[in-house]
Amino acid sequence: MNYVDYNFKWLINRIRGKSRDDIFNHIKNNYLNLPQSTKKAIENFLNDYGYWGKLDYENNEYEEIWNKTETFYYHLDDLEWLYEHLGDYRSKKLLFAILYNWYDYDFNTLKSLMDNTYCHYFDLDLISCNNEVLVDVGAYTGDTTLDFIKSYGTNNYKKIYCYEMTPNTFRQLKENLREYPHIVCKCKAVSDKNDILHMQSNNVSSSANFLCDSGEEIDAVSLDLDIEEAITMIKMDIEGAEEKAILGAKNHILNNHPKLLISVYHNHEDIWKIAKTIDSICEGYHFFLRFYGNYIFPTEIVLFGIYDNNN
Repeated sequence: MNYVDYNFKWLINRIRGKSRDDIFNHIKNNYLNLPQSTKKAIENFLNDYGYWGKLDYENNEYEEIWNKTETFYYHLDDLEWLYEHLGDYRSKKLLFAILYNWYDYDFNTLKSLMDNTYCHYFDLDLISCNNEVLVDVGAYTGDTTLDFIKSYGTNNYKKIYCYEMTPNTFRQLKENLREYPHIVCKCKAVSDKNDILHMQSNNVSSSANFLCDSGEEIDAVSLDLDIEEAITMIKMDIEGAEEKAILGAKNHILNNHPKLLISVYHNHEDIWKIAKTIDSICEGYHFFLRFYGNYIFPTEIVLFGIYDNNN
């Protein structure tokens, strides 16, 4: 057993068998022992974006800690499944670092794994490209598509589809990509079926607009119904709606085996649930994790799914 395996097993064994109250109180007490400035920074971030649950120690509000507690209490087996299905030790150490941060508020291990080598989503050690049909779901202003072109050049894609549901952002997307050929921009959300959904705006950034039960009506499509040609790569960053979008692309995943670059940090379940969803659709994917975000509260975590063509 190497040290990464040992550390992961050590952490899981510390949690296993504890009651929900014991887990919650452990996390809460560690949180309350943080410097006040750190607590405030964490709370401001969490409450501004609203994905993970509210946190406000001065008003005895600990929804975010309860959400982490539920993941540890109910899903340790799922987290162990993910660990065993990760394809390299950088990924395994990162999963340990994320959970260690959630449970003990350890920042140093996570900080050591921030990836500054490659562009976000495009780890050249994992992802090779040739004549790709890329689907950029949650394209925002085109930053990911431009990073793809920067990383691989204009000769390594056949077509790029960009989906962005926010109209003002969509106009900027089209402007930023107008000089590049074979890029199709669509002002639509992506989900598990064609439908009319609702968008809630975020006050901090339009990049954090999300789907909800009420708000501005928007068109949504599934990738299986909206794109007929074979897809070779799918990137998704859609504020917690990734699971439904993956289910709406299950035929492409099953038949085309695209490389999958999926954000898994918008709640406390996607870190394991997205990989299990992909595996339930099509066995044979190898999984990797990379981290590009904030080490105080882990964000910008990407799950890479790469199909084993020798399978």
